[in-house]
Amino acid sequence: MMLKSPAPAVGPLTASMFGPDFIWGAATSAAQIEGAAALDGRGPSIWDRFCAEPGRIIDGSNTDIACDHSHRYPEDVAMMRWLGLKAYRFSMAWPRVQAAGHGAWNEAGFAFYDRLIDALLEAGIQPHATLYHWDLPAALQDKFMGWQSREIVPLFADYAAEVARRFGDRLVTIATLNEPWCVATLGHETAQFAPGITDRAAAMQVSHHLLLAHGRAIQAMRAVCKTPLGIVLNHTPSFPARPTEADRLGARLDDGLNVRWYMDPLFMGSYPADVLAHLGADAPRVHSGDHAEISRPLDFLGINYYTRSLISTQQPAPPVPGVQGFTDMGWEVVPEALTQHLARLSREYAPPPIYITENGMANADELIDGRVPDEARIAYLRSHLLALARAIELGVDVRGYFYWSLLDNFEWNSGYAKRFGLVHVDYATQKRTAKDSAHWYRDFIAQHARLPRAG
Repeated sequence: MMLKSPAPAVGPLTASMFGPDFIWGAATSAAQIEGAAALDGRGPSIWDRFCAEPGRIIDGSNTDIACDHSHRYPEDVAMMRWLGLKAYRFSMAWPRVQAAGHGAWNEAGFAFYDRLIDALLEAGIQPHATLYHWDLPAALQDKFMGWQSREIVPLFADYAAEVARRFGDRLVTIATLNEPWCVATLGHETAQFAPGITDRAAAMQVSHHLLLAHGRAIQAMRAVCKTPLGIVLNHTPSFPARPTEADRLGARLDDGLNVRWYMDPLFMGSYPADVLAHLGADAPRVHSGDHAEISRPLDFLGINYYTRSLISTQQPAPPVPGVQGFTDMGWEVVPEALTQHLARLSREYAPPPIYITENGMANADELIDGRVPDEARIAYLRSHLLALARAIELGVDVRGYFYWSLLDNFEWNSGYAKRFGLVHVDYATQKRTAKDSAHWYRDFIAQHARLPRAG
C-alpha cells in the first residue's frame, strides 16, 4: 500500500457539518492535573518516581500539585459547563484507588471520582472514563517489572471490573488504555517516559501485555456492566518524505509499528507479519489464545491525532515542509492527514464508532491584560474540525470530538513548559483563565446546539 500525501480540506467550517447528536468535549488525565499525590491514601506511581530522577523532566518539575484538580474540580466542572461541553474525558489514577495495584481498595480515592462524576452529571456533562493513562502503581513496577510481566494482566482486569462495578451505571463510556504505543515505546524503548527503560524487546513485550490486559479488562467489565467499552490509540500517520522506494518502505514499516501493530490484533486477530519479521528476536512472546482475548468486540474506538510523520532514509533527512506551521511541541500542523487517516481506518478495519479522543496543540501562550490571545490555536481547531467534517462526509462514523486539553497541565517529560489548554493555568496561584480559543470553542458548540434536531 502506497501511503499518499493528504489533500487539504477546503471551504468554511459550519456547525451544520456535524450531526445533531455529535458530542463536543474536552479531555484531561489524572497524573497531569489532579495533584494530591501523597494525600488520601494514594500510592506512588511510576511517574512520581520518574519525576524524582534528575534530568528526566525538562523543567525539573513533578505532579505533586499539578493543577490541583483534586481540590478544585468544582471550579473546573463549572468551567466545562460555561464552555457548553457535552462530555468530559478523564482518567482514573490506579494508584489513587488501589495504592499497591493489588489488595485493598482505597475508599478515599474512589470517593473523589464518585464526587467528580456526580458533579459532571449535575452539570449535564457526560463522564467518559479512561482506566489507564500511564500512571502505573510504582509497587507493580517494583514487584513485577510492571507491564513487562504477564502477571500484571489479571490485576488490571480486577481493577477494571471494580471501576465498572462501582461507576458503570453513571459512566457513558469506559476506555481501557490510553495510547499503549507511548507506554511501550516511549516508556520502554526510548526512555523518554516512565519507567525510563531502553530495551526494544521489553517494549514489544509490554505492548503485548497491554493489549492482553485490555482484552481481559473488556471481558471482566462486560460481566458487571452494560457501559459502552473501548480503547484509545494514538495514531501518527506515516508518509514517505520523497517519492523513492526506500522512503516508501520506511513509511510502511513506521506505519506498521505505530498504527497496524495495535489495530491489527484488535480488529484482525494477529500482529502484522512484516513488523514481526522486522523485529526478529525482539518480537513479543504470545501464548495460545492471546489473540482471541485481545480481539474481543468493542463498542467504540478512540483515536488521538496531533500530526503526521515524514519518513526518510536520506541522511540528513530533508526538512519537514510545515506549510501550515508547527506547534510549540515542534509538531507539523497537517489537518488533512486526519481526514485521510480516518477514511483509511474505516476502509481497512471497519471499526466500531469512532471518537476523536484527543486533538489539540501546544502554543506559547501568554496572559496579557487578563486574556490569552491564542489565534494559532483557534486556527488549529478550525482546520482540524473542517478535516473531521470532511471525514464524516466521506462516510466515517465519528460520534464525538474531545479537545486536548481542557487545562494547561503537566506535559510529561516537558514538565509545565508546554501549554495545550483551552484554559490558562497560573501554576503559582492556580487561577484559571479562559483563553480566546475557549471562547471560540464555546461559540461553535453553541451554534451546534441551536441546530434543529430530528423528530
